[in-house]
Amino acid sequence: MIRCIARRLTSLLLIITGAALCCPAVRADQAPPADANIHLRGTLTNCRVQFEQHKKGHVAFIGGSITEMNGYRPMVCEILKKRFPATEFTFTDAGLSSTCSTTGAFRLQTDVLSKGPVDLFFVEFAVNDDQDAGHSREACIRGMEGLIRQALRHNPNMDIVITDFINPEMMETLKAGKTPLTAGAHEEVAEHYGVSTINLAKEVTEQIVAGKLTWKDFGGVHPAPRGNAICAAMIDRLMEQAWTKPLAADARKAPHAATQPLDPLSYENGRFIDPKQATLVSGWNISVPEWKTLKGGTRKQFNTIPLLCADQPRAELKLDFTGTAVGAFVVAGPDAGTVEARIDGGQPVEVNLFHHFSTGLHYPRTVMFATNLKPGQHTLTLRISEKTTSAGHAARIIQFVAN
Repeated sequence: MIRCIARRLTSLLLIITGAALCCPAVRADQAPPADANIHLRGTLTNCRVQFEQHKKGHVAFIGGSITEMNGYRPMVCEILKKRFPATEFTFTDAGLSSTCSTTGAFRLQTDVLSKGPVDLFFVEFAVNDDQDAGHSREACIRGMEGLIRQALRHNPNMDIVITDFINPEMMETLKAGKTPLTAGAHEEVAEHYGVSTINLAKEVTEQIVAGKLTWKDFGGVHPAPRGNAICAAMIDRLMEQAWTKPLAADARKAPHAATQPLDPLSYENGRFIDPKQATLVSGWNISVPEWKTLKGGTRKQFNTIPLLCADQPRAELKLDFTGTAVGAFVVAGPDAGTVEARIDGGQPVEVNLFHHFSTGLHYPRTVMFATNLKPGQHTLTLRISEKTTSAGHAARIIQFVAN
């Protein structure tokens, strides 16, 4: 009787702590089932119909530096061309180093959807949501769900695959039998929308624990060719699972089922707002920064474009916008300052633009000024603060963002 009660109490404790949602501890003496880390949801039939019947296909990739680099992305492109040799493919690379799913949700329209209907969409943000953005579960869901909902609104027939890469901290979490926060949140979104996922993080951890792979061989946070090949091979096997039988002669595309959002405030209406729409009250200008005179490295994408800039306290601007959230996509370097944001004349909220990677780099990041507003028209007043945690007071805005 006592043992029975103890077992019930243990089960209850597991549920309360959320341990029931964790991964089993990764052990060297337990081989995982074949392809246990490949999660096919749905059929991936829509993109196959497009590729086989229409002989044209648009495949897009969005993510951080792992996507931008010469890694898994071009490998997957080659796999698709070999699977469908008669198909004319268009590949969109929307990888952008340092960016997280929040930035992804706001730049999706400009960098991906504006290129035309996408048939197959690959998304990668687990590592940057973790080590770069340090996102909460809420922020991970709002970013990833915003991406998925925007994508499916643009093309309800779009097939989507989310891949979770890995860093050392995520690996230690997996070894302890827990799910990394970012990967867990992304998986929650994927399950809700029936999106397929590649749990590369768990696959790599299992192979390392089993002695089949080393972290050095994998290549680290930015995988080596061997590491990227593991990812590409898993995606290839996902396709193999989805496409085991010949496509039926009468196969047709079917829209993915619409569903209610996990978070009503997720960034499904995420978009850029041109800085030229702001009213520059004092101290701001739109210009190309004199990067050669500034300390810190730069990302080449931003070296020649005009930015909305200010570097003195009390510089002020106003921006009218519609929606429930507002922020800015900025480059934040060694001189990045702090801003005070007011919505509709309310109390100021201090937002530090400086990032822990800003010490040696003008780091691209999205900062949010307000995220839980009532729908409708609002006015943002942005002012450079007297306070700073860096070598200066600079703000350099690439785009405003709103949801």
